[in-house]
Amino acid sequence: MKKKILIVGGDPNSINSEIIFKSWNKINNSIKKKIYLITNFNLIQDQFKKLKFSLKIKKVKSICEDSEDRTLKIINVPIEYKNPFNISKANSSKFVIESLNLAHRMSIKNKKVIGIINCPIDKALLKKNKIGVTEYLALKCGVKKNSEVMLLWNNIISVVPMTTHIDLSQVSKNIKKQIIIKKIKSINNWFILKLGIKPKICLLGLNPHNGELRDDSEEKKIILPAIKKLKKDGITVSGPLPADTVFVEEYKKYNVIVGMYHDQILPPFKTLFKFDAINITLGLKYLRVSPDHGVAREIIKKNKANPLSLINCIKFVNKFNQ
Repeated sequence: MKKKILIVGGDPNSINSEIIFKSWNKINNSIKKKIYLITNFNLIQDQFKKLKFSLKIKKVKSICEDSEDRTLKIINVPIEYKNPFNISKANSSKFVIESLNLAHRMSIKNKKVIGIINCPIDKALLKKNKIGVTEYLALKCGVKKNSEVMLLWNNIISVVPMTTHIDLSQVSKNIKKQIIIKKIKSINNWFILKLGIKPKICLLGLNPHNGELRDDSEEKKIILPAIKKLKKDGITVSGPLPADTVFVEEYKKYNVIVGMYHDQILPPFKTLFKFDAINITLGLKYLRVSPDHGVAREIIKKNKANPLSLINCIKFVNKFNQ
């Protein structure tokens, strides 16, 4: 039996309803039959109305209920609101958390679900400082801290931040040899098992010019020893390379570039590929992906949202749903 694709509607104060509608019109009917949207039925209906979008939707109680090919199936999550695009932070937070928890439970308990696509969510709605959906679902899955991997994937190159949503002042103390080894092995195994590729992986240094490889630098004390151990274990890994030049041409030699912190690699990656990328969490008990962009409140109701990243998410998950 074909497995189901769960899409979490995400932050209600966002462009999510727009990219959902636009994506729905770009995918084929065979994929549409597999999709179940976790959101509030009345909310998505009201948002479509405000946006002047016409789309047939149906409220269902579970993924066992089917419908016509071109009907978007909604698994309802309650939310209180008056204005469908101006919902209080408290109500939005409760809604987002209940939606993620429901998708998590369904993915854990039901073998007919391969995983989750979550539309963009403002981290502030998760109620815990400096935590994103990556870390939230890792906690729900019982994954040990620093064991999950946030991978931004594109057909040409993927990037991974060794640390995710933490302040720059905390990065150095969170870079450990064993964490690097563990995450690189997770990346290597995922590429082999899921994509059939033995990846070429490059690690970046932390400091400008790799700290000139001073004896007291993180490059010399932590990153180089981790690379040496990984090479002994048969991983194809290089580095550390300086972050200031790798995205000029050097990145084309690799499948994955691993940086030491979030903004070391995401800005150049997004500059290169814009919306043509998706966010994948490795290390969970199911496949989880999301669009590689935020909630974009500044363009709500302007019909300017680009659905490409969500479309890529749907197509990517569908590869594993045959």
